[in-house]
Amino acid sequence: MAKLLRREREVVLPGEKIIESMDYIPGKNCFREDKAIISKKVGIVSVQGRVISVIPLSGVYVPRVGDMVIGEVIDIQTNGWVLDINSVHEAYLPLFGITRFIDITKTDLSSVYGIGDTLYTKISHISGSSIYLTMHDPRAKKFRRGMILKMSSAKVPRLIGRGGSMINIIKEKTGCKISVGQNGILWVDGENVKLVKRVIDTIEKEPHAEGLTEKISKMLDEEIKKKSESDKDGG
Repeated sequence: MAKLLRREREVVLPGEKIIESMDYIPGKNCFREDKAIISKKVGIVSVQGRVISVIPLSGVYVPRVGDMVIGEVIDIQTNGWVLDINSVHEAYLPLFGITRFIDITKTDLSSVYGIGDTLYTKISHISGSSIYLTMHDPRAKKFRRGMILKMSSAKVPRLIGRGGSMINIIKEKTGCKISVGQNGILWVDGENVKLVKRVIDTIEKEPHAEGLTEKISKMLDEEIKKKSESDKDGG
C-alpha cells in the first residue's frame, strides 16, 4: 500500500493531500481527486482500516500529557480498560495505572470498573495514536452519581477562568460539586445542575464577551434569588 503523506493524528488544512492511492477510501471531511484523498477541513487525520477521515479540530479534543479528562469505559481488556474521552482515539487505562493491586487470575476487571462507568483520570503519556491514562492523581476518581455535561474543549479554559476564578464562582454560588475535564466533559452534582448547564451554554455562546465573569456572577445571583423566593412561596 502507498505511504501516507500525512501521518495519523497529524493536523491537516483544507486542500491538503493526505495520500495518493486507490487502496484507501475517503471518509468524513475528505474527498478524492484523481488518486489523491484530500482534506476538506482543518482537523486531525484518522485512519480506520482503509478509510481515511479528518476529525475537525473545532469539535474534538486534542490530548496532552498531564490533562485531567473525564471518560466512559467502553471496553474491558485483559490488562486494562478502554475509555472514550471525546477525542480522535480512544484511551487506555492499564492495570498499573490504578491505585490498587489486581490479581487478574482472581479478579474480574468489570468488578473494578465496568462498561458505562465514568472516570476522572489523567493522561500519563501519548505514543503515536495511543493515549494512556492513570488514576495515580489525588483528583482521579470514579463518579457514582451526578450528571455529565459537555462543552467544546476549546472553551474549557474560559469556563475555568484565570486562576480558577470563573469555575470557583460557579461552584460557590450554585453549591454544586463540579469536576472539569480538559476534553470538554464535565461532572456536576447538586441541586442546581440545570443552572450550571445554563452557565455553560452562556460561556459557549459568548466566550470572548467583555466582563463575562461579572455577567455570569450576576446571572447566578439573580437565578439563585428567584429560586429562593419560589421555594418560599411554595412553602
